[in-house]
Amino acid sequence: MIYLFTDGAAQGNPGPGGYGAILRYGQHEKELSQGFRLTTNNRMELLAVIVGLEAIRKEGIPITIYSDSRYVVDAVEKGWLMGWEKKGFAKKANPDLWQRYLPLHKKFKPRFVWIRGHAGHPENERCDQLAVAAATGSGLLRDEGYENSVS
Repeated sequence: MIYLFTDGAAQGNPGPGGYGAILRYGQHEKELSQGFRLTTNNRMELLAVIVGLEAIRKEGIPITIYSDSRYVVDAVEKGWLMGWEKKGFAKKANPDLWQRYLPLHKKFKPRFVWIRGHAGHPENERCDQLAVAAATGSGLLRDEGYENSVS
């Protein structure tokens, strides 16, 4: 089983933001994070999942994703995403990221588990630390998808 723990943060919404993710497979663990100069919390929550899945090299192993984002978890687990896809993401936020996520979803078929944020879950707390540090650090990237949609 591969476990992926994720979190996103934005300092203001929109504002500087970042994501944090922890991948765990057996005794192996990898932390991922990156910050962006202007983005939203929901984008960072979703990007954490995407980047985590993109880092997985082995196929055919069950994946469970733990996220404190109702936006991400409900979109996938309640089937909203498939309806959005059928409608071409018309009037939906973050279509660029959802379209980036879809092939990963079809490839890995992950299971999502919602966890309450800031409730003492060790991996969620660590992902939050990674996300906040990335959002407030140097070397912030441009979130092309967001900035192009608001300009």
